[in-house]
Amino acid sequence: MNIIHRKGWEIPERDATPEHLFLNRRSLLTGAAAIGAGSMLAPGHALAQADPSAGLYPAKRNETYTLDRPLMAEDVTSRYNNFYEFGSTKNIYGAAQRLETRPWTIKIDGLVEKEREIGIDDLLKSVQLEERLYRLRCVEAWSMTIPWTGFSMKQLVDLAKPTSAARYVRMETFLDPKMALGQRQVWYPWPYVEGCTIEEAMNDLSFMVTGAYGKPLAKQYGAPLRLHMPWKYGFKGVKSIKRISFVTERPKGFWEALQASEYGFWANVNPEVSHPRWSQATEEVLGEGKRVPTLMWNGYGEHVAGLYKGLEKEKLYM
Repeated sequence: MNIIHRKGWEIPERDATPEHLFLNRRSLLTGAAAIGAGSMLAPGHALAQADPSAGLYPAKRNETYTLDRPLMAEDVTSRYNNFYEFGSTKNIYGAAQRLETRPWTIKIDGLVEKEREIGIDDLLKSVQLEERLYRLRCVEAWSMTIPWTGFSMKQLVDLAKPTSAARYVRMETFLDPKMALGQRQVWYPWPYVEGCTIEEAMNDLSFMVTGAYGKPLAKQYGAPLRLHMPWKYGFKGVKSIKRISFVTERPKGFWEALQASEYGFWANVNPEVSHPRWSQATEEVLGEGKRVPTLMWNGYGEHVAGLYKGLEKEKLYM
């Protein structure tokens, strides 16, 4: 008898959204976006031009990455976002339309063979895009499931060619208080910074996100380039990246700089380690009105647990 042992984060094929329905929905959403985009723009901003990378989407789905629950509708995930550059509420999708994503250059510097600046569209031509179905688990104990498009972070590391002295990757978002009104709040340590180890960056799961739902990334998700490491809490996913530095010292992230007793460098998901102000044992599944048990490593332990051997004395789950 052939017994199939499913991993904790897998979804049976019968529960996946049929491709023809998903593609039809993509077409519908694209049309709706063209009609309704003006209503999402912040006051005083004209209708944005079409994204020059639109022809690269939808990308082929990588079937290695599956889920244990259905994908969430775009109108749920795109209306509930943390993006403190544009405000501290979840309802910032309108304000985030102020984000100007072209021209957009990313500086790659630090311990690399040659420092450089590269435009986002040139970067997209240098990598292999694919779609991945990933969980997103927020430190605030809610979760999403999203069809991200992007490229492996390993491709970025290979492009940068860091020297052997580089131990960490430090990532930084834009700084423009005229455009992003949230950056006028001087008590925050702008710009937003996050980081990871070289080993984490080279892990197969680490993903540089450039799109979602079969099209270029919407601004409220952190266009045109953000990070997603699905085994970590969502605040590690720095948005709208403008600078990537390869360094020897561990970067101090935005939230760690604000409150190191609550937000640390590692931020790996662990249901048995509570946040100082709430439990992490369960999570609210957005759009479904229910709570479910949180999985260790957010269900990705098979791929990442080995990264932390010998680091047991570190605060890995904060």
